[in-house]
Amino acid sequence: MKTFIPPDDCSLSAIDAPCFRNLQPEEIELARNSKTRVIFRKGENLTKQGAFASSILFVLDGLAKLYVEGDTTRNFNVRLIKSGEFVGLSLAYNNHTYQYSVVALRETTACLIEKEAVTSLMKINNNFAFNITKRYCEENSRLYGSIRDLMFKQMNGRLAGALLYLGSEQVSEEVFPLLSRKDIADFAGLSTESTVKLLKTFEKEGLISLEDKNIRLNDIPALEQISLRG
Repeated sequence: MKTFIPPDDCSLSAIDAPCFRNLQPEEIELARNSKTRVIFRKGENLTKQGAFASSILFVLDGLAKLYVEGDTTRNFNVRLIKSGEFVGLSLAYNNHTYQYSVVALRETTACLIEKEAVTSLMKINNNFAFNITKRYCEENSRLYGSIRDLMFKQMNGRLAGALLYLGSEQVSEEVFPLLSRKDIADFAGLSTESTVKLLKTFEKEGLISLEDKNIRLNDIPALEQISLRG
């Protein structure tokens, strides 16, 4: 069950994001009165695709996966959400529902900020608006990259790319033990069965080591070549 904490426990000083710096006193007060800190347990949804949305989330601590829901058996994992990232920025541009789902991979603490407050701050503070727009564009750029990989890469290249992303420094923590094989398959846009077979093939070739749920990347240059060749 989610744990809600009073707004004062979600101070702006704990939000390490450029857009929240250099706000004027009245703008700080507007933001402070429009936010609540929430703790999501592992497996709980931070957002649900298609659900009515009233808040933009800023992740203070934790790790979650962002995915687009397909049919009853297939989803597509777009990216990981880490500390210091926003969820639901499109709400600031007059969207009224979440365009994707986000689920916590481990306990995750987020600051929920009313979307009307974010929109108001964008209208009155140019620096705030610039940084919010910059983050929104970065999210779109990553989404286009995922679509490109899904459309033009073969199975080997897609799985190699997914493994490199999940094992990269930008993720900043070991994430493989938190993911099922289906999760990895959904990052690569593959079936679970194909993913399991390819992982075993990669292991036989010495590219990776499978240690229960964990995966060690032994030959990153070779995986990069596989990903580039597609």
